[in-house]
Amino acid sequence: MGRLTDRKIILIIRLTRLDELVSRFNTLAQAKFYVEHLGADFSDYQQEDQTYKSAIRQTEAHLGELGRVQVLQRSFLPNFVFGKDDMVVVLGQDGLVANTLKYLDGRPVVAVNPDPARYDGVLLPFNVTDLPKVIHEVFRGKRAFKEITMAKTHLNDGQTLLAVNDFFIGVKSHTSARYLLTVGTKTEQQSSSGIIISTGLGSTGWLKSILAGATGIAGYITDKYSRKVSQPRISWDSDFLYFTVREPFPSKVSSAKLVFGKITKKEPMTIVSQTPENGVVFSDGIEADYLNFNSGTTALISVHDKKGLLVI
Repeated sequence: MGRLTDRKIILIIRLTRLDELVSRFNTLAQAKFYVEHLGADFSDYQQEDQTYKSAIRQTEAHLGELGRVQVLQRSFLPNFVFGKDDMVVVLGQDGLVANTLKYLDGRPVVAVNPDPARYDGVLLPFNVTDLPKVIHEVFRGKRAFKEITMAKTHLNDGQTLLAVNDFFIGVKSHTSARYLLTVGTKTEQQSSSGIIISTGLGSTGWLKSILAGATGIAGYITDKYSRKVSQPRISWDSDFLYFTVREPFPSKVSSAKLVFGKITKKEPMTIVSQTPENGVVFSDGIEADYLNFNSGTTALISVHDKKGLLVI
């Protein structure tokens, strides 16, 4: 029986924890010795690896009956050129879906949970066995999409970077960064350990942890500590971002009033770096994929005009 289509299907995968350990320690035996020497359960690494690679084989088999399949490791995403008719399937954890969406320029992605017993899969609506039906329906235009707002950083040297979850803007070592911050009509000279800009999708991640810490500290100081954290409710397609300044330091030359708020299309954020070296902007926790952000560099952070599309 012939294939359903001649279109290429790009299958995005990642290395397992076991793959990374073997790469680090050269052999499986040395990796096992290292993990068990620390008292950890090596069998969990092996089980995860076996389950994931079995899912890869099954996924390739299903997709191979539908179109031409190209397997792509996550590490190649930043430099890979997607064809306009390519279909993209992601097999992995939620983070892999987020990492992939920002390189697709509005192209929809089919996200598959390789191990439902291990991963909650907020961004993984499908299992491997769903693929034949789902891919057929995507090709026929019978599946809906969920829109996901992305953030965009544009530097004054022309470089750009997108984020599906969040941006970190600061110093590589997470030490103090110096910069001039402007949001809308408000401007402030600041020194802090960095700025986090979160999308609706990323609001349950880094932003949530920052708010939890701030709530605990404020409660302790006022002697009204509560375990309940006030979490902003943000839908994945909301047309605004939240920003938080980490550990702002008030001094004679720096202030700490403009430390939390919204970034909108009408009121973007501008940051002028005053950090001599090691200043960076990176997105979605991938520190290796960054922009240099040193003295004199200006970053404009805004809501990206294109949204990520997740097949549902």
